[in-house]
Amino acid sequence: MAVIKTNSEQTKMLARLMRAEAEGEGELGMLMVGNVGVNRVLGDCLDFRNIRSIPDMVYQNPGGFEATQKGYFYQNAREKDIRLAERAIRGERTHPASNALWFFRPAGDCPSTWYNQQNSGRYKAHCFFKPTFDDCRTVY
Repeated sequence: MAVIKTNSEQTKMLARLMRAEAEGEGELGMLMVGNVGVNRVLGDCLDFRNIRSIPDMVYQNPGGFEATQKGYFYQNAREKDIRLAERAIRGERTHPASNALWFFRPAGDCPSTWYNQQNSGRYKAHCFFKPTFDDCRTVY
């Protein structure tokens, strides 16, 4: 059962985002990007108020994803990426992205905070950051 409303085109959009942002991190890294995206749609908190759909989340400006500015994002979604996106949409969560609203790829170590949010951990090259429960209960 889906934790956010979506349709097949939006699922493909999430799949394309996951691939463009984290293909080099493998399936688990891509799923974590999906976790962050779904959390932003669920959130309605902090920088993500009024984000109600996958397109709202993907194209949020400011605060969206760099991948949308590159041609790689606009390739067709592959079946295996669609299946990963469906897992994220069904609410499958993977630490350290389980409750995360942000991630980025630093040149060195992960900072302890980013945009005043606590580091929840690193997976390969990406660092993930989560809000407190009081700041964004809907992602917990």
